[in-house]
Amino acid sequence: MARRHLTDFELMILLAILRSGDDAYGVPVAREIERIAGRSTLFGVIYTALDRLEENGLVTSFYGDATPERGGRAKRFFNVTSKGLKTVKDADRTFTGLAIRIPELKEGTA
Repeated sequence: MARRHLTDFELMILLAILRSGDDAYGVPVAREIERIAGRSTLFGVIYTALDRLEENGLVTSFYGDATPERGGRAKRFFNVTSKGLKTVKDADRTFTGLAIRIPELKEGTA
């Protein structure tokens, strides 16, 4: 099976899940991406990407308890799998390795 590389958006979602901890469902994931990356997203796009990440074994999901605030609907929570964490670490190593010794990327340069 060919190795599938993450899109930048999928990587942002994985990182946002890790940052959100136990509260990782669509709304906090989208807010974290918007807060840190300045990129607003539609919830439908977030959930489509989450479904794709789950199909690829990078996240798992489970439903919490139904809540009155949501009209009795349960939230779908996400966790990054060990495969997903390895994928994030590999991407970090790759980008860090590519960025080393590029003068334009140093602090204080234009």
